Amino acid sequence: MTRKLFVTTALPYANAPFHIGHMMEYIQADIWVRFQRMNGATVHFVGADDAHGAPIMIAAEKQGKTPQAFVAEIAAGRAKYLDGFHIAFDNWSSTDSAENHALAKEIYLGLRKNELIDVKTIDQFFDPVKSMFLPDRFIKGECPKCGTKDQYGDSCENCGAVYNPTELKNPYSALSGATPVMRSSEHYFFRLSDPRCLDFLQKWTTDTGRLQPEVLNKIKEWFQKDPETGAGGLGDWDISRDAPYFGIEIPDAPGKYFYVWLDAPIGYLASLKNYFSKANIDYDKFFADPDVQQVHFIGKDITYFHTLFWPAMLHFSGRKTPDHVFVHGFITLGGDKMSKSRGTGISPLKYLDLGLHPEWLRYYIAAKLNSHVEDIEFNPEDFVARVNSDLVGKYVNIASRAAGFLAKRFGGTLSGDLGVEGSSLLETLRAQKDAIVELYEEREFGKALRDIMALADKVNEYVDQHKPWDLAKKEGADAALQDVCSTCIEAFRLLTIYLKPVLPALAKHVEDFLQVPALTFGDVSSALGAHRIGTYTHLMQRVDTKLLDALFEAPPVVVEKLVPGGEELAPEIKIDDFAKVDLRIARIVNAEKVEGSDKLLRLTLDAGEGRHRNVFSGISAHFDPATLVGKLTVLVANLAPRKMKFGLSEGMVLAASHGDEKVDGGLYLLEPGAGALPGMRLH
Repeated sequence: MTRKLFVTTALPYANAPFHIGHMMEYIQADIWVRFQRMNGATVHFVGADDAHGAPIMIAAEKQGKTPQAFVAEIAAGRAKYLDGFHIAFDNWSSTDSAENHALAKEIYLGLRKNELIDVKTIDQFFDPVKSMFLPDRFIKGECPKCGTKDQYGDSCENCGAVYNPTELKNPYSALSGATPVMRSSEHYFFRLSDPRCLDFLQKWTTDTGRLQPEVLNKIKEWFQKDPETGAGGLGDWDISRDAPYFGIEIPDAPGKYFYVWLDAPIGYLASLKNYFSKANIDYDKFFADPDVQQVHFIGKDITYFHTLFWPAMLHFSGRKTPDHVFVHGFITLGGDKMSKSRGTGISPLKYLDLGLHPEWLRYYIAAKLNSHVEDIEFNPEDFVARVNSDLVGKYVNIASRAAGFLAKRFGGTLSGDLGVEGSSLLETLRAQKDAIVELYEEREFGKALRDIMALADKVNEYVDQHKPWDLAKKEGADAALQDVCSTCIEAFRLLTIYLKPVLPALAKHVEDFLQVPALTFGDVSSALGAHRIGTYTHLMQRVDTKLLDALFEAPPVVVEKLVPGGEELAPEIKIDDFAKVDLRIARIVNAEKVEGSDKLLRLTLDAGEGRHRNVFSGISAHFDPATLVGKLTVLVANLAPRKMKFGLSEGMVLAASHGDEKVDGGLYLLEPGAGALPGMRLH
C-alpha cells in the first residue's frame, strides 16, 4: 500500500527574511520528504508565511505600508532561498489567505460548540506612552521560572517555560521602554484546563512514536501540578487580542481578533487546501482517509504550542490530529545559538551570493542531524573537512577516477559481467539498503551518511587495490580495466541513490551523466549491465576556504579620519558629566520652514513620551523639510526649554559637520540604525 503523507515545517514569521535556523529546519524536512518519495510514498509538502499579529502591523506602519503589502514584500523574497538550497515545497501560502480565514473561524466555532471557549475579563499590560495594549512579544522582562532577563511575554528561550505576560518580573514595553500599567479587557479563552482536554492530551502524547522521548518528558512536567499550592498544570489559553490588530476577527465579537498562535498552525491546513484547490484534489476526502499521516517538523522553542494547543484544537473541532511532531534543536556557532540580531549568524543569502555550493551546506547539516532534540554546532574547519574529504575525496572521486578510462577506451560502454570481486563489492553496497532506509526514516541522517561514506571507503579500497591507471598501461588488460571501471560506476550509482535525498541537484547531474531515469531506492536491486554512459563533467569542487572566511567576515568598521579644517576635540570630561545628557531616539513627525527665519526649521518630534515636542533647529539651508518627515534622529531630551520669538524649543537634534565650512559645507543629521524606536535612550 502506498504511504500517504502530509508534511509541514513551522511557519516563518513574515517580518524578516529567512535566517539559518529556518534553512536548517527546511533542509531536514526536505531530505525526509525526498527520501519518502524515493521510497514510494505520496507526499504533500507545504509551507506558508505566518502573516498576522501586532509586530507585523507595527512594522508595516513604520514603513507607511499596509500589513498586506508589507507581508507581500517579505514573501516575494522567499523563493531565492528555497530554490537556492533546493528545498521543494509543493505549495507556499499565507495565513492571511481566504482558506485560513475560513478554517480558523470553523475551528473556533467547533471549539465553542464543544463548550471549550470562555469569556473572561482580564488585567492586561497597557503601554501608557503608545496608548495600546501590548502584544506578548512587545513585553519583555525576567522569566518567572528561571529568572533569565530580556525574555518575551509568552515564553522563555532559556528554559522553555510558557506563561502569561503579567507573570514576568520587572516588565517593560519593547516599543517605548516604559513600564506597562494594568488595564482590564474582555478576552476569549480556550479551556485547555478542561478535564476532557487533559484526558485526551495525556493519551495523545503517549501514543508510541508520536513524540520523541525527551519531548514527552518535558510535556509530563507541563501536566504536573504542585501538590501544595496547586500551581502548574494546563491553564486556559488566551486566544484573543484587542483592536488595533492585524489578524482574523473572531465571529460575533467585533473588535476582537484571534491571537496569532491560534491561526498560525491552522495555516498548515489552509496551505494544503490552497494547494489542493489548484491541483484538483479533494481536501475533505484526503483527510477522511485513515491512512493519511500528518507530520510536523518544528524547533524546540515552539514545542508547547504544537504538542498541547494544536492537537487539542484539532481534536475538539472534529479534525485529524498530527501523527508525528518531530522536534529539533538550534544551530549554534561557538556553542551559542546563531542570531542575526547579535551578529553571530550565517546569512543564507550571503552564503549563496558568495558562490558557496548549496549542497555543501545540505550535506554538512545532514551529517550533524539525528532524531533527538539536540543543538548542532557549525564548525567552519569541520565543514571544510567533511565536504572536501567525504563529498569530493570519497564520493565524487570514484566517478572521476573511472569515467575517463571508459570514455577513451570503451566508448563509454560498461561491462555486462563485472566478475566475482566487482559483483561482491556491489552486493555489499546493496545489502546496506534496508539499514540506510531505516536511518532515513528515523531521521538519523548523520548515521546514514557515516554508513554511506563507509561504503564509499570500500569502493575506494577496491580502486586502490586494482589500480585502473596501471591496468590501462598493461597489454591484454582491457577486459580487466573495463570491469574495474564499470564496477566503480555501478558503485557510484548506488551511492548516489543513497545520497540523493541530501544532494538532489548533484544526483540529477549524475543521472544525466549515467543516462538513466530519476533514481529511486527501488533501483538499488537492479544493475546497469552493458549500458552506455554519457560524458563525465566535473561534479563538485573542493571548498575554497577564502569564501568561507568571507562568509564569517564582519562588515568593515569605517573610521573617519580628521582632515584639515576638522574641529579639535573638546576638553576632557568625566563619565558623570556625560551621564547628565539624556539622548533619546525621536521620530520627526513634521518639519516646516519658520516664517521670518532663513535658518530655522520647526521640527515636531515623537520621543516616545505620549506627546509631541517642538524643536527649532538651524538646518534650513541643508534640508528640504519634506525629506525629513518620518525619519528617526537623536534628541537631547533634557536640555532646558528655550523661549524663542517663534515659540518654545524643547530640546536639540544632533547633526555633524566640519568646523570649517570651506572643507565641506555639508550638514548630516544623525540617524539611528534599523530597529531603533522612539523613546529609546542612547547609552
